[in-house]
Amino acid sequence: MAVDKTTLGTKPPSAQSLSAFLFEPLDTVPFEEAWNWQREWQQRMLAKPQSLQAVWLLQHPSCYTLGRGASEANLLFDQDDPPMDLHRIDRGGEVTHHMPGQLVAYPVLDLRRHQTDLHWYLRQLEQVLIDVLAQLELPGERRDGLTGLWLEEKKVAAIGVGCRRWITQHGLALNVNGDLEGFSAVVPCGLTGCQVGRLDQWLPGLTVAEVQPLMRQALAHRFGLQWQRPKPVAPPGSFASDLQGW
Repeated sequence: MAVDKTTLGTKPPSAQSLSAFLFEPLDTVPFEEAWNWQREWQQRMLAKPQSLQAVWLLQHPSCYTLGRGASEANLLFDQDDPPMDLHRIDRGGEVTHHMPGQLVAYPVLDLRRHQTDLHWYLRQLEQVLIDVLAQLELPGERRDGLTGLWLEEKKVAAIGVGCRRWITQHGLALNVNGDLEGFSAVVPCGLTGCQVGRLDQWLPGLTVAEVQPLMRQALAHRFGLQWQRPKPVAPPGSFASDLQGW
């Protein structure tokens, strides 16, 4: 049955706006550091259920990540001598590649404030990506039975999440203008024959700086978020400890 992609994932009329901290580091952030931030914030929300949610928008230096249970057969190199940092992490999904020029979004959300359904959450993240591409007049597409986003037969975004007691981690990665060569050393998302693309192949000259405000807006709309800026703006390190009074 055909899916109406203009309505899939639309917020229900009764959806309530919720506050969330928005962190947008200016420099690339090593994967381990960003992962620690998410885990720390998740722990904060588990300990204090009324804590504000948080979202990170950032870029990583080049690395690979493997989801829990991911097959090492999808690594086309010796894992004891990887060409770049390799991380086994606690999200779903197979192997993916991060690099500068790829916009990553990490929402740490309490799904009890939204909808306690991981399938719904994954579809909402896909809809965020569709919304972003629509603002750029690009027709992002889903694939039946798969997670992520495609544009003219090329996968331009990957999604992988973790969740503990309905508090989310990890998120989505959208290829904007980064070097895609690193994908040649893996089977991206475990999909043999999958072609990977980036948005500037359709919109030459497009930058992450141009896409980031669109991502910020799409996340706020789909999840009913009202952004709060941290006071003071936290340097790289322990965000949660810098915001004990919030």
